[in-house]
Amino acid sequence: MGRLLILVGLLIAGVGLLITLGVPIGRLPGDFSYRRGNFSFYFPLTTGLVVSAVISIVLWLLRK
Repeated sequence: MGRLLILVGLLIAGVGLLITLGVPIGRLPGDFSYRRGNFSFYFPLTTGLVVSAVISIVLWLLRK
């Protein structure tokens, strides 16, 4: 459990560093954005897939 918490903390710190450096996390090609008048809708499809793949790989590595 301790290793998992350390890994999650490092992952969050890494994402924070990338955001600080200006990497467009959350605005990837394939993320849908729709605006019309007062209504706006944002669906981060590609971002969700990338985050899911990274989490799956990290958990797979932890099980080994």
